[in-house]
Amino acid sequence: MALTTSEAVGLVNRARDSGQIIVFTNGVFDVLHPGHVRYLRDARALGDLLIVGVNSDRSARALGKAPDRPINPEGERAEVLAALQSVDAVVVFDENTPHAIITAIQPDILVKGADWGENAIVGREVVEARGGRVVRIELAKGYSTTAIISRIRR
Repeated sequence: MALTTSEAVGLVNRARDSGQIIVFTNGVFDVLHPGHVRYLRDARALGDLLIVGVNSDRSARALGKAPDRPINPEGERAEVLAALQSVDAVVVFDENTPHAIITAIQPDILVKGADWGENAIVGREVVEARGGRVVRIELAKGYSTTAIISRIRR
């Protein structure tokens, strides 16, 4: 189950008060595969608490993916992510970008896949303004939600 933004902020504040390092990443995470699991494990290894922002169904469609995406509804995607050992909390966001949730959470470390250009990472300025850092993680080769869906359809 996903937390509300205010619940996530409360969790972050308690963790930060005890000296924990807060890590944030985001994505659609439509059809979970080993590439996602490895990425989230690597993100979690950078700190003490990993919060994952998940695009709402509306937000995911706004990204210009196929018209029938996401395959799995936001509540189910959040539930599956929250069940992973590496994920401490999930927050669904409805905006087109995660900027507002990043601003609210104020993570110490913002993580994105290395397929994102450094200057294209939303929230970079928010994290760096408070002394945090942005980390780009190499993606596991051979895993793609789009490719999995295409294979199923064939």
